[in-house]
Amino acid sequence: MASDLLRRFPFAYRWPSLPDLFEEFPVDLRMPTGEHMIRIEESESGGVYQLKAELPGVDPDKDITISVDDGVLTVQAERTEEKQEKQRSEFRYGSFTRNVRLPAGVREEDVTAAYDQGVLTVRAPIGETKKPARKVEITRGG
Repeated sequence: MASDLLRRFPFAYRWPSLPDLFEEFPVDLRMPTGEHMIRIEESESGGVYQLKAELPGVDPDKDITISVDDGVLTVQAERTEEKQEKQRSEFRYGSFTRNVRLPAGVREEDVTAAYDQGVLTVRAPIGETKKPARKVEITRGG
């Protein structure tokens, strides 16, 4: 079959495979081994930024870490697999990490978090943002 395709499309052998394309890409788009993305929802209302993260099946006291550094909120979680006989599992186990740039004006010292029914909710009040850029007049030399 492959030889038939090459006869019909002789230029096809020059096309790289999909993995080969990503090998040459300047940025690695794959997640680090063993890490999975945390799905989130972001909203802003009444001067409060809110992030909700899906994290079912974890113990918030020992499996979730939240940090804020230089305007970036980082949520890390770990879900360990229960050792039992399974025929099939579509659950994800291992490390989960998500970094989110916070909106301008968020007061990092006032960030709070709560966990309920598999959803982590992080709230951060938004204070006064910086003044808008000032226009600078140009004078003519003379």
